Amino acid sequence: MDNSWSLLNALVRQGDPPRSLAPGTLRRVVTFATPHRTSLLIFLTLSTVSAVLAVATPVLAGRVVDAIVGHREVALVVGLAVLIGLLAVVDAGVGLASRWQSSRIGEGLILDLRRSVFEHVQRMPVAFFTRTRTGALVSRLNNDVIGAQTALTSTLSGVVTNAIQLVLTLGVMLTLSWQVTILALVLLPMFVIPARGMGARMAELRREASTHNAAMTTQMTERFSAPGATLVKLFGRPEAEAAEFGYRATRVRDIGVRSAMSTRVFLTALSLVSALAQALVYGLGGWLALRGHLAPGTVVSLALLLTRLYSPLTALANARVDVMTALVAFERVFEVLDVRSMITEQPHARRVPAGEVSVEFDHVRFSYPSAEQVSLASLEEVATLDARGGAEVLHGVDFRAEPGQLVALIGPSGAGKSTIASLVPRLYDVDSGAVRLNGVDVRDLSFASLRDTVGVVTQDGHLFHDTIAGNLRFAAPLASDGQLWDALRRAQLEPLVRSLPDGLDTVVGDRGYRLSGGERQRLAIARLLLGRPRVMILDEATAHLDSESEAAVQAALAEALHGRTALVIAHRLSTIRAADQILVIEDGRVVERGTHEELLSAGGRYAQLHHTQFALV
Repeated sequence: MDNSWSLLNALVRQGDPPRSLAPGTLRRVVTFATPHRTSLLIFLTLSTVSAVLAVATPVLAGRVVDAIVGHREVALVVGLAVLIGLLAVVDAGVGLASRWQSSRIGEGLILDLRRSVFEHVQRMPVAFFTRTRTGALVSRLNNDVIGAQTALTSTLSGVVTNAIQLVLTLGVMLTLSWQVTILALVLLPMFVIPARGMGARMAELRREASTHNAAMTTQMTERFSAPGATLVKLFGRPEAEAAEFGYRATRVRDIGVRSAMSTRVFLTALSLVSALAQALVYGLGGWLALRGHLAPGTVVSLALLLTRLYSPLTALANARVDVMTALVAFERVFEVLDVRSMITEQPHARRVPAGEVSVEFDHVRFSYPSAEQVSLASLEEVATLDARGGAEVLHGVDFRAEPGQLVALIGPSGAGKSTIASLVPRLYDVDSGAVRLNGVDVRDLSFASLRDTVGVVTQDGHLFHDTIAGNLRFAAPLASDGQLWDALRRAQLEPLVRSLPDGLDTVVGDRGYRLSGGERQRLAIARLLLGRPRVMILDEATAHLDSESEAAVQAALAEALHGRTALVIAHRLSTIRAADQILVIEDGRVVERGTHEELLSAGGRYAQLHHTQFALV
């Protein structure tokens, strides 16, 4: 419990200081809405018609009163009543059309924002995902995009309709009686003053609520996965996890209550002011009518129009709050869109030349990017980004894998083997030097060509929550079932899949956790075999296999690697004896190179590692 209280205290102290919106946010919202300008124009037209109808009805009601008081013809009274009814029907139709149009605009905006954010995030380098919390990204794509949508649906609808109605109402009231209108406007400052501070306050509450919602989404995403739930159970921290989640959920509840009450108090006060103004209109208007300066119907029209005046004023005053909260959501979406990818495709990118492919590292130096280059503090859920980073991890790595050769990388953990492998498919870009495929710098190649040429099996063999067929076809979308079975056979997984009730349609679960570690890895190898890339990178691809399965998969890989260039990272030296070239990597440098026999004869670092491994067998 002490740990739980410490955690809560830290969370309570955490919090972003109040800040204003980022410059240019409103301008960017307008730019983003530009593709919907035709729909917006139709919507504005419908809103104008609705506002005109709203003002016409009180005027006609006053005419009805005057006709009754003046004992006019029954036909006139009935005609005016029918006209009022027709206007009501038309107003209802216009209202429905306006709502349909605003919905199309809002949902279209959600579609555009979601596509933009998803496509932008997909283009980000791996370094972005290694730092960013998944839940924070998901929150931006869901909660904040939906929040931003309100800026162009309910908020826009209310602002436009009420602004037009306000101007029309004020103009009509001035023509009917400028004295009563001026008196009604005496209380106007009571609308303006409280609205000035309310918008900024509500925006800050929205920002804080968004931060806590993103944190809860992140916590659920991580803890509800199979490895995350296992870790929580193994370390016995469910109480602390519940305390952290409970704190954030409580803060969101409290913010919701504060927002609701602040808004309600604000609107109640404005409604009260409107009622007082209406009393003044009845008082002054009635006095003028008794003295013969106003017709009784005009007093009724003014009273009804007053509701059309103060209701828009109330709504517009509250619209400032809605606009500010919506702009905060837009700002959070734009934050993600503003993170620039460090890895981009050249305008005239080339394809990898046909035929077998050579892989060349030419004096490559590399350092992992710092947090400020690839991330945001709000996406990492920290106050300030980690200033560390930029230390060089590869120091002049230089080697060449000829077409069809198998080059093995060995060395201690942290030596830079996986970093070297990640530069070939361009998960990162080098700081200096070059990585070339068939003599072409990978930075000059198209992403599509690079994906088709280089295939990778990583240590964890990641799988999606999809069927076996779906995971395999991620590498070859048009592959037939026969091709899938062939890949499974070569990866020594066919008997297992055929024994499953659903066969290829078996869902493997989140990250493939319905399969064993070795089964997941073999399925990942089958996926690689199906893609048939010309360059294969195996990062401890057989690490999770037992001896029997490893031997079978090694045979399958030998078949698959025939005529292809391969980089293989391995800790077990027995798996890479037949390599055409073995590179010993230490501290980001190639310290030895040669065949198995050459390195053993040299009696250097490789020979020491070989002796250590086989002495322990």
